[in-house]
Amino acid sequence: MKYYFAPMEGITNHSFRRVHSRSFGGVAKYYTPFISPSASAPFTEREMSELRPENNEGVPLVPQLLVNSAEAFNRASRELAAMGYAEINLNAGCPSKTVTAKGKGCGLLARPDSLRRLLDGIFAAPEAKISVKTRLGMKNAEEFEKLLEIYNDYPIHELTIHARVQEDYYKRPASFGAFERYYPRCAAPLCYNGDLTTASACRDFSARFPLVPALMLGRGLVGNPALAEECLGGEKLTRKRLREFHD
Repeated sequence: MKYYFAPMEGITNHSFRRVHSRSFGGVAKYYTPFISPSASAPFTEREMSELRPENNEGVPLVPQLLVNSAEAFNRASRELAAMGYAEINLNAGCPSKTVTAKGKGCGLLARPDSLRRLLDGIFAAPEAKISVKTRLGMKNAEEFEKLLEIYNDYPIHELTIHARVQEDYYKRPASFGAFERYYPRCAAPLCYNGDLTTASACRDFSARFPLVPALMLGRGLVGNPALAEECLGGEKLTRKRLREFHD
């Protein structure tokens, strides 16, 4: 099983990622909090600070882009590939209303035809491997029936499914039942995200879904920064290690 550190805006910045990767093991990939490039200006100076390789030394990092335009994604991809990034993640899961109103994040899921046009554009001549993080839909999990047909038409490097819909935000429980219905039909390699906050929960998930090779952990890893290491049979969090990480 591979464990990934989910992007969390305001928390998992380059300083946090660098210190975490030096203090704890077990995380195969870290994701940047979403970056929203335009077609004319890919990155702000703040975003460049997050992306510069020298600020992420030793961190296996995947940039995450929040876009509704293939032109914006592709221009940013060229810049990222030139920096040495081999994988770029498309955010189709942010539930914020200010984001979805612009047709970005979960807003892509409300317009399946627009999602297909976007994927057509970014997979036409990709600069790097393209992964996608998605939710199940906007209002109900049945929307994923149509979305899955779309995703299965593209060579997605990895599909991370956050088992909630947009209206759930982060308050309602993740729907393991909906994930169970759809995951066998996913063509892309899968990663699961949602409500796995303890080592026992991760083990229970793996027992229920043994063919899912990767888990993305967010609040669980923030609450217990040794969680991925513990899931892999390593040392549990101790007061000493937490103090050293904190300091």
